[in-house]
Amino acid sequence: MDRPYKYFDLIMALFVSVLLISNIASAKIVNLGLPVLTFDAGTLPKNRDLKMQRKQSSLYPYMMAAFAVVLVLSNTVATKLCPFGPFVWTAAILLFPVAYILGDVITEVYGYAGARRIFWVGLAANLGMALTYTMAIKLPALNPEFNQMFSTVLAQVPRIVIASMVGVWCGQFANAFVMSKMKVLTDGKWLWTRTIASTLVGETVDTAVFATLGFAFVVPWAVVGQMVYSAALFKTLYEAMVTPLTYIVVNAVKRHEGEVFDHEVNYNPFAREVTHG
Repeated sequence: MDRPYKYFDLIMALFVSVLLISNIASAKIVNLGLPVLTFDAGTLPKNRDLKMQRKQSSLYPYMMAAFAVVLVLSNTVATKLCPFGPFVWTAAILLFPVAYILGDVITEVYGYAGARRIFWVGLAANLGMALTYTMAIKLPALNPEFNQMFSTVLAQVPRIVIASMVGVWCGQFANAFVMSKMKVLTDGKWLWTRTIASTLVGETVDTAVFATLGFAFVVPWAVVGQMVYSAALFKTLYEAMVTPLTYIVVNAVKRHEGEVFDHEVNYNPFAREVTHG
């Protein structure tokens, strides 16, 4: 596939992430002794004459943007712990299964190398979010009472992001590795076996790393253990339940993009080659 705009996918994903982070951070009114300003890291000059005509339509940039946005939103709400009977989940449980479904679709269609590029962009978006929230908290506030609430909600986010970045690093690459290997071994058949198996492996690794790094010494270790098994179990069951939807999405994207078999792919997470086109 010809790529007339080599970095279009990266720019699009990061632009969408910046806009999302900016809208969250702009809730705080900053007092700098100047006319009232909102802290908005995403303000960009408008250029009505700027038009970009793409020669090739690809779904890959949209997949990348969606993955980055899901990770940013998940980490923003992950500071809230939600008890459900014997289970303890973070509010991110609403979105993290979507991230793994996207990861499955991306690996199935674009291969491990295409997924690797998207995972790196997701990590970059998370890092940008953590830095933005940290700077927003440090700025003087016009309303001290609101600033306290603002800090209470977002102050934990940098630690959560670090835990998430390490968890995603381990979990998503484990997920993609299992998907990629099983696709070759099954010659592309039985998609449901690799989506469920890869999610079980990836979510268990991700949740164990995230819960340990993100909540150790904040909540009792018993709660950390509950978070690991309950989140991994729920996300795997979620993946199993939405398998018919995954089939529909994968087949639709394959018809548009084709697919990749990773017969000779380099599984090094730091490698730079991309096979999606």
